[in-house]
Amino acid sequence: MTYLIDAWLDRPQPYLRILNRQTGTVCVSLEGEALEELREQGDLDLHELSTSEPCVLKEQVRNLFLYSYARALRP
Repeated sequence: MTYLIDAWLDRPQPYLRILNRQTGTVCVSLEGEALEELREQGDLDLHELSTSEPCVLKEQVRNLFLYSYARALRP
């Protein structure tokens, strides 16, 4: 399965989504407070998102999935 990172981080209401490249289905959607938390933790690096290195992007997508699932499990 391949993914597409759709991120608009330099706008008044930033968001980041991970889409299934084949179907266009949104797999992960983060905005506002969640993005700020990722930045504060150092888990969201703008340079890593703009790289063309597959291994770096794969790791970034993996971390975003894990963060999204962990956030969903919070009480």
